[in-house]
Amino acid sequence: MLSEKRALVTGSTSGIGLAVARALRAEGAEIILNGLGDEGEISRLCEELGATFNGANLMDPAAIEAMMEEVGPVDILVNNAGMQHVSPVEDFPPEKWDAVIALNLSAVFHTTRLAVPGMKAKGWGRIINTASAHSLAASPFKSAYVASKHAIAGFTKTIALELAQDGVTANCISPGYVWTPLVENQIPDTMAARGMTREQVMNDVLLAKQPTKKFVQPEEVGAMAVFLCSDAAGNVTGANWSIDGGWTAE
Repeated sequence: MLSEKRALVTGSTSGIGLAVARALRAEGAEIILNGLGDEGEISRLCEELGATFNGANLMDPAAIEAMMEEVGPVDILVNNAGMQHVSPVEDFPPEKWDAVIALNLSAVFHTTRLAVPGMKAKGWGRIINTASAHSLAASPFKSAYVASKHAIAGFTKTIALELAQDGVTANCISPGYVWTPLVENQIPDTMAARGMTREQVMNDVLLAKQPTKKFVQPEEVGAMAVFLCSDAAGNVTGANWSIDGGWTAE
């Protein structure tokens, strides 16, 4: 389905981004990986996916410009890289605020503005932004993250309108808690800190807001990305697709 398409997926050396990259590759897309990680593991992933890798620091606009120039035109842009910091607003370190906004929001602007001309020239493109349930709902102590994800939803709608007659779609995917190594590795520390069992941490802490009491699987996000890149989704744009176990239905 995507055998003649090139896809840049940011934050794709693990977790959600890697699942999306694998799903797009399974449909034939050429993959460009971006992210952090062990050099040997990244080389293994490139071999697995027949992919290339660009390790640009997405908090640096100049590095993004260099990456986009090196990569060249892409048909599919998946803005997935992100970070989190948890703190009451009065104690929130300004440098952490700046970092979260730079990676979660400003980087999306920069990759998008640089990818759009090539997409418009071809008359075809897919922009997919990994938002979050926090693009639709808030949680305390996550001011920068929630602000950035709400902003991503608005940014996506705006560019969808701008590109509506150019054959280019723009959509968000908004997962709840996704079962990734990052989440799994938090469980032992939370068990110790709260005196809870593994099951209690999973059900009463991590999945407290997800009525299904099931973690979102990375492959589910990958499958949604594949659909949004398909011809069947050619008239799907400006949407925010929730995969959150019912979190934002309440």
